[in-house]
Amino acid sequence: MTTEVAHAPAENPWDNAIEQLDAVAGKMRIDPGMRDVLRHCKREFTVNFPVKMDDGSTRVFTGYRVHHNEARGPVKGGLRYSLNVSIDEVRALSMWMTWKCAVAGLPFGGAKGGVIVDPATLSVHELERLTRRFAAEISIIIGPDEDVPAPDMGTDAQVMAWFMDTYSMLHGHSTPASVTGKPVSIGGSSGRFEATGRGVLFVTQEACRARGVSLDGATVAVQGFGNVGSIAARLLSEAGAKVVALSDATGGIYDPDGLGDIAALLARPRERGLIPRERPGRSITNGALLELPVDILIPAALEGQIHGGNAARVQAPMIIEAANGPTTPEADRILAAKGTYVVPDIVANAGGVIVSYFEWVQDLQSFFWEEQEVNLRLERIIKRAFGEVAEIYDREHGTMREAAYMLAVGRVVEATEVRGIFP
Repeated sequence: MTTEVAHAPAENPWDNAIEQLDAVAGKMRIDPGMRDVLRHCKREFTVNFPVKMDDGSTRVFTGYRVHHNEARGPVKGGLRYSLNVSIDEVRALSMWMTWKCAVAGLPFGGAKGGVIVDPATLSVHELERLTRRFAAEISIIIGPDEDVPAPDMGTDAQVMAWFMDTYSMLHGHSTPASVTGKPVSIGGSSGRFEATGRGVLFVTQEACRARGVSLDGATVAVQGFGNVGSIAARLLSEAGAKVVALSDATGGIYDPDGLGDIAALLARPRERGLIPRERPGRSITNGALLELPVDILIPAALEGQIHGGNAARVQAPMIIEAANGPTTPEADRILAAKGTYVVPDIVANAGGVIVSYFEWVQDLQSFFWEEQEVNLRLERIIKRAFGEVAEIYDREHGTMREAAYMLAVGRVVEATEVRGIFP
């Protein structure tokens, strides 16, 4: 499970998502009716469900599942367990998933879900009962041909195993393709655990090549030491970058000369999502990490971490968004004026959904690939997506986010127009 890194600022993520869409829709001169379709989530499901706790008491939890758009295929998106979960956060994340799948060329629309809970406060048995009850509650709108959940913040492969088993029991037969991010032993894909972090590596390599800078020796700061941030840090270090700063929910560590062997740091005893207690460097805050004088900044935590209040102090000339929505529209404008090169989340962290797509395909076929093949296919697809976005960026002279949105929104509009509006 991924541990949260910092509390997001007060900006509403749904407002930010709408503002990002509107800015590009205006440039693309999209028909007002079509824009209205894209500005709305197709389906929003709220459930309030009881869970029996270990002490015999009963607690009621609230969960959400939102489908933004299904013009390009079944919807796809993670399940988040966090106290910060809200309907507007889930709406925004589902919209961002629509664009992410479209940029990568995947036959999916966007979805997202979550439960308002701190999973760290639950026992394993309580977490299983919560997951199974939530799965049963939303089972009427999920399935291999309709909505395929995956892990996200606060959830992991074990949660997905419980989720898949519950869905299968409700339908009377095993249905591995109903979720992705499962253990390999029950239909998960090799390479899925590292997929998002590996995708961040591939995108960073392409961004450095596009900007004419060397990744070898480049200084990197990573906010977030959960699944995405820790793996991205390790892979970037192995590729020659010098990781100088890392952070988790409790704060960060920094050494301008480098933090050393990231793989060895990961191997030390630690709680999931947290940097080991025995750690190199000196302590810094999460806010200070974002403002370090590094070559590459990788926010891999919550949305809204780079905002109007701190964007002017961000010194990194390149930002690779490994988190969903880490930069607000106001911050985008400040960074663009400074000439900061920002590779947006819908490109940079698409590795997870790309390999989730591979897992879904493998489950449907009951034919599985070796990890080397998974990684090669991931590299080809995510680098192609980056190249298509970079081509628009070079032609339109805007920002990489605008270029990515133009590609994604254009593909969703095309699918909607080709399908038509029923009836």
